[in-house]
Amino acid sequence: MKKAVFNWSGGKDSALALKKALESKEYDIIALLTSINSETKESSMHHIPTSLLQKQAAAIGIELYTVDLAPHGDMDDYTNSISLAVEHFKSIGVTHFVFGDIHLKDVINYREKQLSPLGIIVVEPLWGMSTTEVMDDFIASGLKNIVVTVDANSLDESCIGKKIDRNFIDSLPASVDICGENGEYHTFCYGGDIFSNDINFKIGKPKKVDYSINMEDGTIESYSYIYGTLC
Repeated sequence: MKKAVFNWSGGKDSALALKKALESKEYDIIALLTSINSETKESSMHHIPTSLLQKQAAAIGIELYTVDLAPHGDMDDYTNSISLAVEHFKSIGVTHFVFGDIHLKDVINYREKQLSPLGIIVVEPLWGMSTTEVMDDFIASGLKNIVVTVDANSLDESCIGKKIDRNFIDSLPASVDICGENGEYHTFCYGGDIFSNDINFKIGKPKKVDYSINMEDGTIESYSYIYGTLC
């Protein structure tokens, strides 16, 4: 089996991609790698606290490995932090990094550009599937997820805390990718299938956060997100 690290967001696509990678019997996945805001101690986009990420990893049975990112860092900060993690994993024989991307070509190009020079092979179990196929597989899997973050330009705070099921999918505006592949929403996976037990959690009143990201081309992108505080 190929020694691998799974890049874990804590959400539905990660959980489904991990399920497929494990079922393939091709990979010995030794760690779940997650980037963490060093100030809030939450995952970068989903705002899942480290304590819940650790509970996910324990229920899955794979060690959690976190990478701290500067609160207002740029893509260089992310790249440098991940490169250090890659060197660590290469030193113990890891050759593959597994992700849960679906169809965003610029994302997979970035991953390959970043990891191939470091001798790491990118694996994408969901790549090439339509979002409808991914959602059908997800719902059939029995994995349990709720919405924890939404792009304020795409969805409103009424979506926070909703379970990912047919009713939720049918309620989405036509402009929203049903898997949230364009960042319209993010989720927290708390049980089912690959988990040995459901994770106890609470979700608080939604909050809106505005922030900017320095892109590789020198431009600055501004975003507004609404998220529910998990604990």
